[in-house]
Amino acid sequence: MQQWQIGKVKVTRVVEMQVAGGTRFLLPQATPAAVADIDWLKPHFVDASGKLIMSIHALIIETPTRKIIVDTCIGNDKPRSVPGWNQLQLPFLDDLEKAGYPRESIDTVLCTHLHVDHVGWNTMLVDGEWVPTFPNARYLIGQTEYEYWDQEDGGDSFGDIMSDSVRPVYAAGLVDLVAVNQRLCDEVYLEPTPGHTPGHISVHITSEGQEALITGDSFHHPCQMARTDWASSADYDQQASTATRNNLLEKYADSDVLIIGTHFATPTAGHIRQNQQDYWFDVGDDVAP
Repeated sequence: MQQWQIGKVKVTRVVEMQVAGGTRFLLPQATPAAVADIDWLKPHFVDASGKLIMSIHALIIETPTRKIIVDTCIGNDKPRSVPGWNQLQLPFLDDLEKAGYPRESIDTVLCTHLHVDHVGWNTMLVDGEWVPTFPNARYLIGQTEYEYWDQEDGGDSFGDIMSDSVRPVYAAGLVDLVAVNQRLCDEVYLEPTPGHTPGHISVHITSEGQEALITGDSFHHPCQMARTDWASSADYDQQASTATRNNLLEKYADSDVLIIGTHFATPTAGHIRQNQQDYWFDVGDDVAP
């Protein structure tokens, strides 16, 4: 478990899984040979053999008035086409409670987008039925995002996520469809970052002069800071996702805004730095290029 303090706001990371390798289907251009020259990726984000290290985790934002879980990972018992994600039996809810957040304490579930590894714990299997995991929460989903996937009538290629992870909470009357620039509370607002999906959002936190940005999948891996043209094969619009990455780098480079990666391996958070025309991710290790 990791935590960061942004003014009066606490952000807690609860990991479902963190692995090296198995990500070529997401970032096919990020081969071991291609990342070898990006020295600052080691040791946190690339292993000794050049495989990308990535994480699937939830981020809990605790403000003075709210407890918001951002993205809910893959979930247990879900039939998925990726073998390592299929029918999981992991202690995520136990880990969430150990971090201080029993599922009943969460008042807001925020989905940056509706992909398989971001909505799984929206629901849980009880007596053969998918029921809301967070019964006291409002589930916030971007209206553009919901309308797109609702028309797709199922979900992405990894499983029928709408049927098992989205529509059950909608049917329970717990979903609020929100604008891509919605303000959730004094300290938290949404920032549109389109490309990975039509209505993809990132999450901006500001409190007492401090700021942080939760990326969602605008960046899957820090290597995309060095190579913004390495678009994900899962991107809805690769040209738009590349433009979004370039915009974020230009906006936040050499600032004090803490960048918290939704799939970034431990240590997960750092600052975007610029060295002449190149960008890199500074996690405080003194490994500047």
